[in-house]
Amino acid sequence: MAKPRPASRPSAPDRLAAAGREILLSFWKIHILHHAAERPIVGQWMMEELREHGYRVSPGTLYPVLRRMESRGWLRSRRDAGRGRRARREYTLTPEGRAVLAVVRGFLRELTHEVRQGRRRRADAARSSR
Repeated sequence: MAKPRPASRPSAPDRLAAAGREILLSFWKIHILHHAAERPIVGQWMMEELREHGYRVSPGTLYPVLRRMESRGWLRSRRDAGRGRRARREYTLTPEGRAVLAVVRGFLRELTHEVRQGRRRRADAARSSR
């Protein structure tokens, strides 16, 4: 009986790309929550907004994210029923989404502070070693 071959392991660039994409997905969600807190958003506009920030996002990625955020109760969508199945949806932030955004903003402040402190510590260490 032949031994099963081990599954090939993704290359380092592929693993890095997958990890980066997973992390970027969180940033996309934060952007979505932030903009939905300001005003109703539509997918096409959100895709353009994310691209302006340098994120490469396709409709096949963005729309499932929006639906998942809606299923979690963070967003609520509304579409013009008279325009058919493909009518554009407007997404608004729910009270639960607003609470999630508040928590995320707190984590972002803390992380930003740590990253800046780390940069300062490295600069201080470099100066003191001279």
